[in-house]
Amino acid sequence: MLPTLHRETDVVARRPTRVFIWDPIVRLFHWTVVLGCLADLFVFEEGERLHRWVGYVVAIALIVRVAWGVVGSKHARFTNFVPRPSVFSRYIAARFRGEEKRYFGHNPAGAVMMLLLMGLLAAVSVTGWMLTLDAFFGSESLEDIHKAIADSILILAGIHACAALLESWRHRENLILSMVTGYKRA
Repeated sequence: MLPTLHRETDVVARRPTRVFIWDPIVRLFHWTVVLGCLADLFVFEEGERLHRWVGYVVAIALIVRVAWGVVGSKHARFTNFVPRPSVFSRYIAARFRGEEKRYFGHNPAGAVMMLLLMGLLAAVSVTGWMLTLDAFFGSESLEDIHKAIADSILILAGIHACAALLESWRHRENLILSMVTGYKRA
């Protein structure tokens, strides 16, 4: 990237090397969900008080994120990144040809993955809450549904993490670090 020379002042102006994309609410949501899901899947036993409280924290984070998706910063808003089916299919076709464009925010595939994961988080939160109600207490079928949703989250989150690593390598930028700092390569 070459600096630009301004004729009026003969001062060299440098283009920014990085751009702020992920605001604190998006990043807090992301890492709350990551840590919460890992804790509930691998640390706390189902039905334990801590398992339930972690689930409530993740559910509250999801509610905040959905609201932020309506009123939040540019790259947080659903209107900025939720792709139409035609945009998604063109992106996937271009991706397989290695010709897809780079996005500052979510690319169409990442956006679809995020929406799937958010839907599953809502479902696992609702089924987990239902298991605390007298009407569903001890319901094995609802427990099975809750576990299947949790397993689906784990599988899709693993795919999401692998895709982030692959795209980091392909585009030569650390996407995981960008979800820590909020900045991506300009």
